Amino acid sequence: MDLITEKIKKTSLSTKQDRFGKFISISALILISAIVVLIFAFVITRGIATFTTNKVSVTDFLFGTNWNPSVVDKKTGLPGVGALPLIVGSMAVTFLAAIIATPFAIGTAVFMTEISKKRGAKIMQPVIELLVGIPSVVYGVIGLTVVVPVIRSIFGGTGLGILSGTIVLFVMILPTITSMTVDTLKGVPRHYRESALAIGATRWQMIYKVVLRAAIPGILTAIVFGMARAFGEALAVQMVIGNAANMPNSLVSPAATLTSVLTMGIGNTVMGSLQNNVLWSLAMILLLMSLIFNVLIRMIGRKGEMK
Repeated sequence: MDLITEKIKKTSLSTKQDRFGKFISISALILISAIVVLIFAFVITRGIATFTTNKVSVTDFLFGTNWNPSVVDKKTGLPGVGALPLIVGSMAVTFLAAIIATPFAIGTAVFMTEISKKRGAKIMQPVIELLVGIPSVVYGVIGLTVVVPVIRSIFGGTGLGILSGTIVLFVMILPTITSMTVDTLKGVPRHYRESALAIGATRWQMIYKVVLRAAIPGILTAIVFGMARAFGEALAVQMVIGNAANMPNSLVSPAATLTSVLTMGIGNTVMGSLQNNVLWSLAMILLLMSLIFNVLIRMIGRKGEMK
């Protein structure tokens, strides 16, 4: 009888603990969801004020090439709120950095997982972790003191521009893409490699035609994740891109990005003014782009699971 009573007490205590754990988990989930919803609601509410309160045309904002919200254009009688140069600048440095970083990241990951597993991981893993931990401002300072003078000496001009921003972002997103690619390659089943070698494939044929092809969804996810980080980077790019809100006509011409203009101007405007509202509209574009990147990552991941 005492044993039965003791078991009932233990079961009751376990049930209470399960309920408490479930309550904590659900509360955390609700809190996180509420924070995300509130952030989206706040940014979108502020962002659409440009179009609802200030009566700015969405077409003029997205496709206009004149960005100077504090000055009224004499021809049109409207302030310059064309964000196309900023969108193009952000897209340019993001895609170029991803294009340059991808082969380096894949090559490093293959070296660490397929060619020299022990020595490669021992040497490269600390380097990758160090690159991840370096603050953005340090990358910006190095870019300003090293990359910009080199670009200036080769191509002329100021050295500030999309090319300098691309090189800085390339170094910044390289460890992110590399580490995720390493994890993806390690996740390829071992029998894939053994089967390829068993039918007479060389090690390179096994890596290229079997391992890398099996890891394509994970590699694409790593690339998109790196692009998401590059698109939202502000400080390092701001220091080397030139911050000229003009439509870029070359890789070495000064340009601007959504993040650089946003960080420079948000503290110098009055809340509720047109100058402030258009900056919130830029923030809304950044938020929507981050959402698009996350959707792409989930879609690629689902396709990988289906295979």
